[in-house]
Amino acid sequence: MVDYLLLALRGHLALTYGGVSSVTRIRRCGLAPWQQRIAKELMREHLAGGISLQQVSAACRLSPSAFVRAFKKSLGITPHQWLLSRRIEYADDLLSDGSLSLVEVALAAGFGDQSHFTRIFTRRVGVSPGAYRRAHCTQAA
Repeated sequence: MVDYLLLALRGHLALTYGGVSSVTRIRRCGLAPWQQRIAKELMREHLAGGISLQQVSAACRLSPSAFVRAFKKSLGITPHQWLLSRRIEYADDLLSDGSLSLVEVALAAGFGDQSHFTRIFTRRVGVSPGAYRRAHCTQAA
């Protein structure tokens, strides 16, 4: 017990009078600009095929959990949400082409199947891909 009290007293004296700073809580920052660029480029390059979170985080020299936290702090959304937004944008471009079926659009944009694509597209855009294509094609004509 005496050892503990002496240790506490020595720590107090060092902090108060010795000019020693205490270990402060590490501030968690977002991604550095180079990390954002690499992460976005990797996810864009693997839009259709997909890339694992471990691969992207390793390229940014972070653990997967630290990468997700930093990505969300920097961009305001998770990497998965960002990736889904890019896939919806790409699918939008493919839908306006009109030559591909909805299944082909879904697979080209990186969705597992047409139902997954329809579910995500409808949730994000507010209308099904088929209805969006019909409305988009009639406006263009």
